[in-house]
Amino acid sequence: MEKKFIGAGLLSGLIAGIVAFVFARLFIEPQVAKAIDYEGGRSEAEEALEAAAHGGHVHGEGGEVFTRSVQENIGAGVGTIVFAVCMGAVFAVAFTVLWAYLGRRYPATDPRMVSAALAVIGFVAVFAVPFFAYPANPPAVGDDDTIGARSGAFLTITLLSSAFAIAAVVAALWLRPRLGGLVSSVVGAIGYLVAVTITVALLPEFHEVPQPVTDDGGQIVFPGFPGDVIGDFRVYVIANQVILWTVLAVVFALILGRLSKPVTSADATADRIVAEQS
Repeated sequence: MEKKFIGAGLLSGLIAGIVAFVFARLFIEPQVAKAIDYEGGRSEAEEALEAAAHGGHVHGEGGEVFTRSVQENIGAGVGTIVFAVCMGAVFAVAFTVLWAYLGRRYPATDPRMVSAALAVIGFVAVFAVPFFAYPANPPAVGDDDTIGARSGAFLTITLLSSAFAIAAVVAALWLRPRLGGLVSSVVGAIGYLVAVTITVALLPEFHEVPQPVTDDGGQIVFPGFPGDVIGDFRVYVIANQVILWTVLAVVFALILGRLSKPVTSADATADRIVAEQS
């Protein structure tokens, strides 16, 4: 059965990844294109100011290794689907471990409800908390000198958020016989929120939205990064992750329904005949 759960997770992740990529291609990529256009215009303005200051011409950097068409179609598609399949595999492993306990301890529990609850926990721990600590930014937003620090901080909150979520689930299951399901779940959730709040407060902050480019006289020669692009980009990223986790949970639950479907008398008879013939 464990292998079937893993297979269900991989298939669910694949379907979720395809759906999420279609959404990202339609809504997120246009915001990325706007950000790249801004970055190109800003670079030209900065090069013009530098050339004027030095009385000469400043050569820009080389062209892209991959074209935008390759990046927004093949690159984004492969990246999204691979991420979703990996999440599907992790989701299936987590479900297998959790169901091994709940299915034995509470046989009346609906595995599809466990799948739904696990999807909510995964969405909050793996995406929502890290995102609200360090919101996703489109290209051109961010300082190259802080890439390492930002990546390290994001990885730290992601790993700790996941660990805290696991600890909260374990604590809720341990308290359930003593306090009941609702109270133990609330206690686990509060403990998780306290832990991630302290963690986020201790991690560094980054405010790196590009400001307007000005000349020596303080005149604006190129505007700052448009706030509506950042806002739309982040809203679509949230919606994309909601879609990914929802599709993953729904497909996985549907497959669980098929796996747990009771065997009919006709199926039982057929299996008995095959067993007798063999």
